[in-house]
Amino acid sequence: MVSDGSTGERFCGGCGFVIDERIEDSGPERRSFSKEEHEDRTRTGGPSSLAIHDMGLSTVIGYDNKDATGKPLSTSMKSTMTRLRTWDSRSQVHESQERNFRQAFGELGRIKDKLALSDAVIEKTAYIYRKAQDKGLVRGRSIPGLVAASLYMACRDSETPRTLTEVSQKINIKRKEVSRCYRLLLKELDLKMPVQDPIKCMSRIASNAGLGEKVKRGALTILENANNMEITAGKSPMALAGAALYISAVINGGYITQKVIAQASGITEVTIRNRCKGLRDSLKLCVLSQ
Repeated sequence: MVSDGSTGERFCGGCGFVIDERIEDSGPERRSFSKEEHEDRTRTGGPSSLAIHDMGLSTVIGYDNKDATGKPLSTSMKSTMTRLRTWDSRSQVHESQERNFRQAFGELGRIKDKLALSDAVIEKTAYIYRKAQDKGLVRGRSIPGLVAASLYMACRDSETPRTLTEVSQKINIKRKEVSRCYRLLLKELDLKMPVQDPIKCMSRIASNAGLGEKVKRGALTILENANNMEITAGKSPMALAGAALYISAVINGGYITQKVIAQASGITEVTIRNRCKGLRDSLKLCVLSQ
């Protein structure tokens, strides 16, 4: 089956028999109905988003100072338009809730670039924060703390490997405060967070430590055996992934120290040693420490 976007037909590629004479275009709208229609290929409007304080549905008055025909405005009309822009900007944040959203989602936009997060995680974070605002949990509490807690919950829900320490460091608040807000959201919003899989964290640690594909495959086998034996419950996923990578590197003849693995995973060397000992004893692995 071949679909022709210009004619709106769907037909057989072998015999040319037309199945549908008119099909709906599912692509974005790109007509602008302006004088420079062939040069201006912009969309008719941006998509709505929960990560914007007004969900992207507000009016925006442009700064071109030109009328519909492209002629420049007079001096008196420029003054009028400037005042209209001022009042339009003020009218968008005339309530305390909207000012709160603007500040919170501003923090969210900054931390998105620092942690290299996807748009889906940001949308989920904004949804959780809006639910907390509706429940009245924001009043009297730190906005960055609740944003960081909502972001960590969104990362856990989407299985994005980001630790609580990373989130707190990037948003520049104490880890204790983020964990307090996280427990509050779990209790008040009645959310269930999935257990983080250490296999999801393995590739990131291996990239930070500069380990090869052979070491990653060996660590994957170790973690799968540990999951089958149910010995990973209650332990840090980053620590388990780091320990499995260290054991695999030693088995495959690669020289790497526990300090390098600890720095790549954000875990102390003592924790790496304890997890290595637990994996060695449970899986009956023969590994000599380096």
